[in-house]
Amino acid sequence: MSDEPQPQPQQPNRGWASGTPDAAGKAKKAKRPKRTGWRRLIPTWRVVLSTVVIGLLLVVGGFFLGYHLVQIPAANALATKQSNVYLYADGTVLARDGEVNRESVGLARISKDAQHAVLAAEDRDFYTESAIDPMAMVRAGWNTATGKGKQSGSTITQQYVKNYYLAQEQTVTRKVKEFFISIKLDREKSKDEILEGYLNTSFFGRGAYGIQAAAQAYFGVDAKDLTAAQGAYLASLLNAPSQYDVVAHPENRPAAEARWNYVMNGMVDKGWLSASDRAAAKFPKPKQSTISTNMSGQRGYVVNIVKKYLIENGIVDEEELGRGGYRITTTLQKDKQDAFVKAVDDKLMSQLDKKERKVDTYVRAGGASVDPKTGKVVAMYNGIDYVKQYTPNATRRDFQVGSTFKPFVFTSAVENHSETQSGQTINPNTRYDGTSERPVQGWAGGRYAPENEDQRDYGNVTVREATDKSINAVYAQMAVDVGSDKVMQTAIDLGLSKNTPELTPSPSIALGVATASPLDMAEAYATLANHGRHSTYTLVEKVMKDGKQEVELPERREHQAVSREAADTTTSVLRSVVQNGTASAAQAVGRPAAAKTGTAEEDTAAWFAGYTPDLATVVAVMGQDPKTAAHKSLYGAMGLARINGGGAPAEIWSQYTRNALKGEPVADFDLQLQAGADVTAPPSSDASDEPGDGDESGSSDPDASSTGDEDGSGSATTPGDSGSSTPPGDSGGTESDPPSTGGGTPGSGGPSTEPGPTGGGDSGGDDNANGGTDPGGGDTDGAGGGDTDTGFPGIPVTPRRQ
Repeated sequence: MSDEPQPQPQQPNRGWASGTPDAAGKAKKAKRPKRTGWRRLIPTWRVVLSTVVIGLLLVVGGFFLGYHLVQIPAANALATKQSNVYLYADGTVLARDGEVNRESVGLARISKDAQHAVLAAEDRDFYTESAIDPMAMVRAGWNTATGKGKQSGSTITQQYVKNYYLAQEQTVTRKVKEFFISIKLDREKSKDEILEGYLNTSFFGRGAYGIQAAAQAYFGVDAKDLTAAQGAYLASLLNAPSQYDVVAHPENRPAAEARWNYVMNGMVDKGWLSASDRAAAKFPKPKQSTISTNMSGQRGYVVNIVKKYLIENGIVDEEELGRGGYRITTTLQKDKQDAFVKAVDDKLMSQLDKKERKVDTYVRAGGASVDPKTGKVVAMYNGIDYVKQYTPNATRRDFQVGSTFKPFVFTSAVENHSETQSGQTINPNTRYDGTSERPVQGWAGGRYAPENEDQRDYGNVTVREATDKSINAVYAQMAVDVGSDKVMQTAIDLGLSKNTPELTPSPSIALGVATASPLDMAEAYATLANHGRHSTYTLVEKVMKDGKQEVELPERREHQAVSREAADTTTSVLRSVVQNGTASAAQAVGRPAAAKTGTAEEDTAAWFAGYTPDLATVVAVMGQDPKTAAHKSLYGAMGLARINGGGAPAEIWSQYTRNALKGEPVADFDLQLQAGADVTAPPSSDASDEPGDGDESGSSDPDASSTGDEDGSGSATTPGDSGSSTPPGDSGGTESDPPSTGGGTPGSGGPSTEPGPTGGGDSGGDDNANGGTDPGGGDTDGAGGGDTDTGFPGIPVTPRRQ
């Protein structure tokens, strides 16, 4: 028997066997029995753990990947597009331009009540929560799924991101982007900045984006003035803008009130509103939907003129202005603007019959009113309606100003201490030969002998009389005596642009062949009213960008353009024109006034330029073919033989000025006159000094005895019967009767004047139209006696037709 140990028989393992030895003697691991039945459906703990770990890693990795990949984009185009808002001087809205009715404002310009109302409606824990509220998102999803209505789980931050950075589509991609951008934004911006952005980008209905536009659209107030009740109503609109507009949908008022109550109660719960104030609050009544965003009436004219002013003066770049977001406070005063429009309607437009009289279709009106002390434009009239007539008549430079230019000649004479050809100092009492067609002396440019109205000879007259009667022969000679180049410079110093068409140094300059705009002339006359101190006119009081950044405006500058003596002595002479001459209709204003009438060649325009110590205003009535834009004579307009400066323009001026200054104390002129100007020389006794048959101050209707204004005061008194202290007989004449027509043939006007927005056209008056080198031009200053400023003698009296 062998001594070696014998192998023992292996006992079978009836449990979990640890293994069996292989050929090398190593134990083998026992195979795990296969799971059968329902146990196969239950994952093992290892699988569960692995899935959780991998899922967490994917979520965390995806979050960090998404956080780094998704960048805060630039704002979308709709979110940044705003309207520009144009305001009257008192802050009321004048007009809006732009396709989007939005005006961004800083948080400081939104009332606390309105801020709290929005928070109570949309996100009561906004200032304490994070940018994302997962529980709210889950809750909103559950409520939507269970039929409790489609709800949003977005915070104000998320809603702002959607409004400002993203599109509005409901896609997974957009929601993912919104998620990551919101988190980033919450780290980079303060809560106040986010709330401000949200309030300026949210849609409130009625076309209003942002709470400022909404406050105006629903309540006609600024966002800073919103009450708690009003703010709560606007906050309610965020949930359903169109449905909760109780004006547009009165049937939804119960739902709107329920939402409003929810917001108000939320403000109480958060301590933002006292219980007593809540109890006293009533559901506010929104105004009718009347958003003034169109360009009708005077709005379009004003917007375009102000835009041009901002750009040309380097205040705002044209491209930046086009992007919007500017709040522009103009110098225009609403009461005066309204008074100007009404005066034109009452005294001119309501008198037209365009169906019966073709000439009435030619009638246009323009005017401007300036505060002499500040240079601010307080009112303008540009046309009947911007959407019907595009050319801004207050700023167009294509109609002759006529005899309204004559005062500049006299101002220049006093300013330059000028003398007559015989060596006499020119003052109001200096005598000139008023013979019609008298060749001017001392002019080296060729023969120039303008005729007076109706070729009337006045003989030896004073400058004051010559101004009252607007005698061409006198003023043409005076322009030569002063020096036409000096006259031109004085006109520029007073306020006319050096680029004024037809403003050239020749004797015809005295007859008003230049084509300045009503605004140009108002600026110049305002300088006379301000004792010779000139302030370049301004249309803008204040400019804000995006509701918080104030744009710097040019420094207001004033200087002594001409001496006080020159300006005041001119005022004295122009007061005589009101008391005794062609501007007598201005007496209806009921306060001291100085003025001058003027009429362009062939009666294509009639002017009235005048001022009180407080207001300088120029009115022009113009003739233009609405189809061809050609300048047209106004013979027969309003059913009258002619329209002249002392007629409709003077009546408009008087009514406007009286109403614009209503309630203001009556101020008198404080004048410092040229030596000897305080004494009025005896008038001419020449037999030809009798006034003509026409009536500059009213109509050519022989049955019309007066052009009394609406107060019955009578704006057209008999010359010399005004109760002034002027000696008897110094009443002057009237400017009247069919005009002589001298000078060049008026141009037809440029086709760009209508319907183009910038005007244009030829003013008429060609200095050399009659051959030779004689200065041309001319001015038929008024039907009603006075002057027909013609360029050349010998032209038939019969009016020429274009």
